[in-house]
Amino acid sequence: MIVRQESLTAKMGLKDLPSASPLPTANLVLVFGSVKRLGEAKLSSTLKERYPTAQIVGCSTSGEITANGVLDDTLQITAILWEKTIQRVTHTKMTGMQNSFETAVSIAKQLQSDSLKAVLVYSDGLNVNGSELLEGFKSVLGETPVMGGMAGDGFNFSKTLQLFNDTVSDNLVIAVGLYGNNIVTATGVGRGWKPYGPPRKVTKSEKNVVLELDGKPALPLYNMYIGAHSAKGLPGSGLNFPFAIIEEGKREIEKIRTLLAIDPKNNSLTFAGNVDEGETVRFCQANHDRLVEGAGDAAHLVADHANTSQNGLAVCVSCVGRKGVMADLVADEIKLVQDILGSQTAITGFYSYGEFAPRPDTSDSVLHNQTMTIGYLSEDLLA
Repeated sequence: MIVRQESLTAKMGLKDLPSASPLPTANLVLVFGSVKRLGEAKLSSTLKERYPTAQIVGCSTSGEITANGVLDDTLQITAILWEKTIQRVTHTKMTGMQNSFETAVSIAKQLQSDSLKAVLVYSDGLNVNGSELLEGFKSVLGETPVMGGMAGDGFNFSKTLQLFNDTVSDNLVIAVGLYGNNIVTATGVGRGWKPYGPPRKVTKSEKNVVLELDGKPALPLYNMYIGAHSAKGLPGSGLNFPFAIIEEGKREIEKIRTLLAIDPKNNSLTFAGNVDEGETVRFCQANHDRLVEGAGDAAHLVADHANTSQNGLAVCVSCVGRKGVMADLVADEIKLVQDILGSQTAITGFYSYGEFAPRPDTSDSVLHNQTMTIGYLSEDLLA
């Protein structure tokens, strides 16, 4: 596996890229940048000229993750040359959020194979139900790890873009299947959010819309916990107060859910992933140090399951909510990941509206929110 990266700062244009491509024989190129950068007229043609034999995939972000920290309104290009790994790339355009499960089933059937080892998925961030999407992939691919995330749009929540070769559009779901015994993958998930207040039972919900907690209207109860000042800033302020879904019969967090919208008419809360009736939830809050520590937990999980002393790539997908809490110090979580994984591991990624990865120490790929996820890729040429 050979990895080469190039970058455009917020003030640089496509014409400022070096005249020579750093890896013209690449077969996969990952591209992450702001909605503005992905919308540039000559982006697709410029990338195809620099990487003529590559499949080019990517998405818009709420911040770009690089070896130099976290940047905004930049373009981050990571070229990969697989030496022995086989890849298959496919995509589809969504017809509606309600079709998220069926869309994933269709894509997964195209990728299905006994030699499939991992799938990278990058989707629209606003018009996809990430929970249903992951369930669709799992229904066909079983325990094959799914890594990636949902595109971002800063803190605007207006429109996200996805890139697939010559196509730049919203509503896309893009998947890269990686095959063969030579591919090495590992995943890590870390949070850092601390639940507070008593556990609450979800007594009425419709997929990702929560209507009642403990038999009471959800929105007034949520407002009471976050306080009047924060309640005035909803839904944006909700990034600081996600839900923790607690494992049945335990106190550990199973996954986090980010608030996307509120509806005062029916007192409901809309989250970035499903919150099922009967699940137990708690309110969450965090500070900078705990979130950074959570990112370190994700990196340690990767290091425990892969030899990071050889050349590899860490695709980090972290949540826009974490970026909002850590603000100007958000790069601290990336620095810790880099310190743990070491200099042989190249880093790319983005801040997202939802993260795809298996739960820690499992093969159960799910939608995460407010979570640092790491999809580690490398090759063992002797396998």
